[in-house]
Amino acid sequence: MGSAWLMKAEPEPRIVKGKDVAFSIDDLERVGTEHWDGVRNHEAKNLMKEKMKQGDHVLFYHSNCKAPGIAGIAEIDKEGYPDFTAFDPSHPYYDLKSVESKPTWFMVDVKFVSRLPNFVSLKLLQNLANGKLKPPDYVTPQDSQAIKDMPLLNRGRLSVQPVSLAAFETIKKLGLNGGWSSVETATPTDHRPESTLSGQPDGLDSTNPKSSKRTAPSRATEIRRSKRPKK
Repeated sequence: MGSAWLMKAEPEPRIVKGKDVAFSIDDLERVGTEHWDGVRNHEAKNLMKEKMKQGDHVLFYHSNCKAPGIAGIAEIDKEGYPDFTAFDPSHPYYDLKSVESKPTWFMVDVKFVSRLPNFVSLKLLQNLANGKLKPPDYVTPQDSQAIKDMPLLNRGRLSVQPVSLAAFETIKKLGLNGGWSSVETATPTDHRPESTLSGQPDGLDSTNPKSSKRTAPSRATEIRRSKRPKK
């Protein structure tokens, strides 16, 4: 079945060196496949360079926004190769020390698979992990342990993280089935029937971060790298 990963991108506008570096699940769905450039952390870079394989699963994570969390599913479409944006002086994440003959930074190509009908917020995962929220009845004790063990909840700042296959399946299960009323408070509701994973959300605006007015990014959350500056 391969491996699974969590990869962070910023869905809300942020200008770096005159360019908007926002990239959301909407953008990935629109382009289909995109290179995951701009990662300037060595641990994250090494995961992309050495560990990610074509066909691996990806949790697409909205970061540095009012309600961070997992918005969709993607997969690795091309394995690690040099991040050519590091050689471009006009790019927001240009690195003078990285040269084509001896590249420092690497990237992968990521392909859109599906949105999650129910946005799986960081707050929800935290509340499930610390026991503040009773898990929906479809979440098993093994599922709950897989959530608790996620690097996102233990070393959350890294922009590219490994995810166990058990955690990946649990997140997908949460995204399909829902069972909470608010992205931010993650309050439980009556369990709703399972929906099918598709390219479109099921109109559940209360769990969709795109349904509310966009706000300025909070700088007090995590540190991560943005994706694909817009020209």
